[in-house]
Amino acid sequence: MKFDIRKEIEKRKLVAVITISDVDKAVPLARTLLEGGVSAIELTLRTPEGLECIRRVVAEVPEMLVGAGTILTPKQVWQAKDAGAHFGVAPGTNARVISAAQDAGMFFGPGVFTPSEIETALEFGCTLLKYFPAASCGISHLKAMAAPYKHLGVRFLPLGGVNLGNLKEMLSDPLIAAVGGSWIAKESMISAGDFDTIRKNAADAAKVISELGNC
Repeated sequence: MKFDIRKEIEKRKLVAVITISDVDKAVPLARTLLEGGVSAIELTLRTPEGLECIRRVVAEVPEMLVGAGTILTPKQVWQAKDAGAHFGVAPGTNARVISAAQDAGMFFGPGVFTPSEIETALEFGCTLLKYFPAASCGISHLKAMAAPYKHLGVRFLPLGGVNLGNLKEMLSDPLIAAVGGSWIAKESMISAGDFDTIRKNAADAAKVISELGNC
């Protein structure tokens, strides 16, 4: 899949953040999200099955933009790349991990919460940054923190505490490229096979995004 990953994330506006332990549910889940109107997914590496889930979704659901989340080590960068992930994100800013992503040719969004972390990420040329945890201080903290860097074209992907209630507020701010949502398909919903609720959550979020596009 050859395209501008940043532009694709900005266009899709919502990345469903998924932690999954049953590889057999990965493809049905991805298809359910697409049915609801969500076409980008971050499959976290918080379970041993994460990499295989990435591999299967990339192979069997080509319409889905697939990212690897919770990348904490250089080794995981290469594993995610080999599994076919289109992009990677991390909860923090680790220079070794960012360097590995650049060596692997993987689009990467390190996590930031302070100006120093933004500057470290910018040193590596990263301009789409994960804002995590977004719930701790909300959008006001991000606006104040990011002000000195706006002219550099930096934008953010908030994760952690994003939900249907604040989705519109988040996406209305020009600093926000897209948001990550773990509420759409919680681990408990996936384990229970509650795809109807997941589909509805995706559709509700997609409706908010569509309405923003018409404003």
